[in-house]
Amino acid sequence: MARERKFSTDELFQATKALLLSHGYEGFTFSLLADSLNVSRGALYKYYENKDELITNYIFYEMDQYLLKLKQINLYQGFEAQLQFLLDLMFSYSNIQKLIKIGQQVPGHQDKFKTIHTDMYRFLQDFVELGKKEGKLKCHLPNNLILGYIFQSVAIPNHSEIPYSLWVSSLKEMICHGILSNN
Repeated sequence: MARERKFSTDELFQATKALLLSHGYEGFTFSLLADSLNVSRGALYKYYENKDELITNYIFYEMDQYLLKLKQINLYQGFEAQLQFLLDLMFSYSNIQKLIKIGQQVPGHQDKFKTIHTDMYRFLQDFVELGKKEGKLKCHLPNNLILGYIFQSVAIPNHSEIPYSLWVSSLKEMICHGILSNN
């Protein structure tokens, strides 16, 4: 049996994140989490009644952190500076889309997780409008399509295991300049 010990919220959330990303919602268990933290399952039940409560709490925490940082976009002057900030933030939170999808599987919270995307898109409307005003984005393209394109591009899996820095710079180039050569 695992020894009783204390663990921090950060340790708990890091272990939860790792297990969710590797095992998904269905494969996540308190047994796996307890083993990962080297504690008993009972130690986890002192803080959370079940895995759904923990997963919901963790993902809402992660989203709050992401949205707090996202709100800093307005500190940057001009569309290109805001775009670089947004892309850097998205790559530093590259698993956020997957975590939201996992969160949508938690019974009783599907609607809340679906509104997170809507709220995020609504918040970024000024960013897209700035890009259109500065002539950096095509005015006839719908705002949500532009945002969806950016978010989905960042979420493309790196199956070829291209070095991370090359992968990120290539995706940024494709988002900002497309795939066509200038010839």
